[in-house]
Amino acid sequence: MRAPVAPSPLNRLSRLGLGLILALPTVLWLSGCSTHAEVQDPIRPAIVAQPQSAAAESGTLYSGDIKARYESALGFRVGGKIRQRHVDVGAHVKAGDLIAELDPQDLHLQAGSARAALAAADADLATAKSERTRYEALRGKNFVSETQFDAVDNRLKAAAARATEARAALNVAQNQAGYSELRADHDGVITSMMAEAGQVVAPGQSIATLARDGEREVEISVPENRIADYRKDQAAIVELWAEAGKHLSGTLREISPEADATTRTFRVRVALGENSGSAKLGQTARVFFAGGELESAHLIPLSALYEHEGKPAVWILDTKTRQVHIKPVTVSAYREQGVVLKDGLGNQDWIVAAGVHKLREGQSVNPVDHSNKPLTL
Repeated sequence: MRAPVAPSPLNRLSRLGLGLILALPTVLWLSGCSTHAEVQDPIRPAIVAQPQSAAAESGTLYSGDIKARYESALGFRVGGKIRQRHVDVGAHVKAGDLIAELDPQDLHLQAGSARAALAAADADLATAKSERTRYEALRGKNFVSETQFDAVDNRLKAAAARATEARAALNVAQNQAGYSELRADHDGVITSMMAEAGQVVAPGQSIATLARDGEREVEISVPENRIADYRKDQAAIVELWAEAGKHLSGTLREISPEADATTRTFRVRVALGENSGSAKLGQTARVFFAGGELESAHLIPLSALYEHEGKPAVWILDTKTRQVHIKPVTVSAYREQGVVLKDGLGNQDWIVAAGVHKLREGQSVNPVDHSNKPLTL
């Protein structure tokens, strides 16, 4: 039997080389796949925010509430017991709508008494007229003296005066009977009710507050060390807390002549312009008294500022594609609250507020707020 021949070193080397050649394409393909996978970065979250008005940074920002230009405290012109309340707080009423009514029984009795008094006065007047006519005929025949005729004539005048007085009293009583109904004097909204059915009220006591439709204002409180900075008809910018970034034009209409005894602040009213339709009564608003550039300037966090080609810039988020793009800006000033930008941003822009040095042009991100909660833009 023939012994097996051992492979030579040359054969083993040839086989090893052939194996390496066959394995090389597979290694290269896997290497390419690995490189391609590394390029596809995951979509990372990015904290975004909208720029704020720089007027707040200037120290001329005041918070207040939306109020009606005209507010009326409504009350009955007579006293009595409230029989029924017809509206609730928040109800919109038209001029003439019934708000509340008193029990009219006593008022109707007073009107009836005045009506009876007038009837008696009219009867006395008729008697006095008849008597004067008779005495006038007797005087012509010299059957009565002038003194007697004058006395009868005076009684006629007195009866006529009493009839006039009784008629006026009846008119007052009838008017008071009509005052048992409290009606709105203008179109508006009932903002408060201070009485309920069954309550006895005095004449003139406030029952409801009516905020008229139409002009709206913001009422703010200004400290006494700043009140000298403001004047009537001064321009202002109003921003509703519920509609951040939307500015309404305003004009300082009224400054209280004296400070509040408790807060030591002055009450100031800022009238809104014609575009105040979105302002609702009681809404929180911010009033900016800023002049010149600060009215259109924006305040952003310092962490949002990025240097691009040696110039300041920010990353703007495209809300449709959710990609970020670099945008140059002009810095006006640096403050403790952030950076004041002279231009380059709009009120509705969304900027990346943190991690700006890890972004690149066109990168896709998931927008989140400062609490890392996803935002729906």
